[in-house]
Amino acid sequence: MLSHDKAMEVYQSAELIHSPEVVQQALHHLASEIGNKLSGKNPLVLCVMGGAVVFAGQLLPMLAFPLDFDYVQVSRYGDTIRGGQMVWKVPPPATVKGRVVLVLDDILDEGVTIAEILSSVRELGASACYSAVFTDKEHGRHKPVKADFVGLTVPDRYVFGFGMDVQGAWRNLPAIYALKEA
Repeated sequence: MLSHDKAMEVYQSAELIHSPEVVQQALHHLASEIGNKLSGKNPLVLCVMGGAVVFAGQLLPMLAFPLDFDYVQVSRYGDTIRGGQMVWKVPPPATVKGRVVLVLDDILDEGVTIAEILSSVRELGASACYSAVFTDKEHGRHKPVKADFVGLTVPDRYVFGFGMDVQGAWRNLPAIYALKEA
């Protein structure tokens, strides 16, 4: 966890990647795409806590069709900025069986976390499984999955804001920033 002063220093030296206006435009576009595909299917929407909570909280009111909501919680980062061992805190619920499931996550980086979540949901018997990520990191390396719905792309840098944190801070920003390059 960052101290207040360190968090302010990180924010003040960060580079703006996507403004609040661009973020909101991407949300509206995602809501339209998801609605076109899943309206009438009464999906179970699973939010990946805690990164996707801002994304889910703003996207769900834009979806003009009935849905059920639940969450999963898994971590590969902890207090670091590099992915490590995956730890389930809240696994997918058994209620995914026979359901159309939409998994919402904040970022598709290496793809390991969302690939494991989707695999678990399929193993539990979902009838169909979709993924929506707010950001997709462009790093040129192979990812084990491709998201069905993507809000914005981000460069191969450590990004934060709009649900994504930097050592616990700044999930609450309405825009997306990147750490200052060393």
